[in-house]
Amino acid sequence: MKTLILDTNFLMIPHQHRVDIFREIERIIVARYELLVPTGVIEELQGIQGGGSADGIAAKVALQLIDDRDRHIRTIHSHGDVDDFILEFAVDNMGSVVCTNDKELKRRLRKYRIPVVHLRGKNRLELIN
Repeated sequence: MKTLILDTNFLMIPHQHRVDIFREIERIIVARYELLVPTGVIEELQGIQGGGSADGIAAKVALQLIDDRDRHIRTIHSHGDVDDFILEFAVDNMGSVVCTNDKELKRRLRKYRIPVVHLRGKNRLELIN
């Protein structure tokens, strides 16, 4: 079973770009998988959600998606910098796929040949190895 780790900016895609990330994941990941969200991602989203800005609304929507019981998203305790934690987790857990749009994190993951799911063309997701 593959483990998909969801990053902060990835969870904001549904509101920002009107892309159903869960349907897109089903389209591109052919193996069984589980979805994980580090607690640091939740904390980042909580910090962004205040106010009426577009990012604030996107963060609020992301938190609602995480809380949706039908999605079966598991929360894992993280510590320190979120990107560092995601990288370490993916390296330590072979078969992990990181879902992110963060350019710097994608660059760091590429060094370890960790697959990444990211937004492509603002309307669909793509898996890169």
